[in-house]
Amino acid sequence: MYTTIHELVETAQERQLPISELIIEQEVAMSHTSREVIWATMGKNLDVMIAAEEKGVTGEGVQSATGITGGEAVLLKRYREKGKSLSGDVMLTAMQNAVATNEVNASMGIICATPTAGSAGTLPGVLSVITERLALDRDAQIRFLFCASAFGMIVANKAMIAGATGGCQAEVGSAAAMGAAAAVEAAGGTPQQSSEAFAMAMSNLLGLVCDPVAGLVEIPCVKRNVIGAVDALTSADMALAGLISKIPADEVIGAMKRIGEDMPSTLRETGLGGLAATPTGVALKMQIFGKDKSLK
Repeated sequence: MYTTIHELVETAQERQLPISELIIEQEVAMSHTSREVIWATMGKNLDVMIAAEEKGVTGEGVQSATGITGGEAVLLKRYREKGKSLSGDVMLTAMQNAVATNEVNASMGIICATPTAGSAGTLPGVLSVITERLALDRDAQIRFLFCASAFGMIVANKAMIAGATGGCQAEVGSAAAMGAAAAVEAAGGTPQQSSEAFAMAMSNLLGLVCDPVAGLVEIPCVKRNVIGAVDALTSADMALAGLISKIPADEVIGAMKRIGEDMPSTLRETGLGGLAATPTGVALKMQIFGKDKSLK
């Protein structure tokens, strides 16, 4: 099993293989499953992602049971279609599909956790954009997911991917870094450039807290995936342009781990600090659960 990004990149360079191929080989060896089955399984994950995106922007969109999130992916879609956005069609598409996916999650719909449910919109937001920009076929989209999974596996094993243990930097931060690395490979970049993109994307979100209002994966989680998707795309472009992270990717992961461990429990998914502890955050919790379950 690959334990560091350095090892992953070095092996890819030595064997002159894309990172996605290395992780497919590893999965075949470790799971004792055929390549065809592993490929088909990742294809099902892709189908789930696409379906969630489509569901989130169809009609009036979806609404969560609490009523505090929903329908905003549709607003982004309508705004994008006017062609007058400040961010441009590419970024708006990423934003729209990131929000759509997380709104489906909040409405108890089916999503693919990448790497978590709370960060499930980041990778689809990135993939939807590069699929159109680079004219990726289905095989290339599946390879994008395999490449992203290689980096995510290392983060999960060396640090953390859960907001409860490392804050939102461990969820959306990891997802953004995974998406950046995979986008570089899809665009024809080198394994080292994928590593640089990963490091820059994760560095950009270090320290991001996990402060879900009412303890639910809705506010601010849904919109934070927008930041993750945009971070991934801009970091990928920086790496493809030749920019590098002065701090190596593995050291960035180490820094993220230490920051997560130092983060107070109130800012690690408990819903006791940050935005969750604001007057409006407390009021929303009371509205949803009743006064007896309000913050004290």
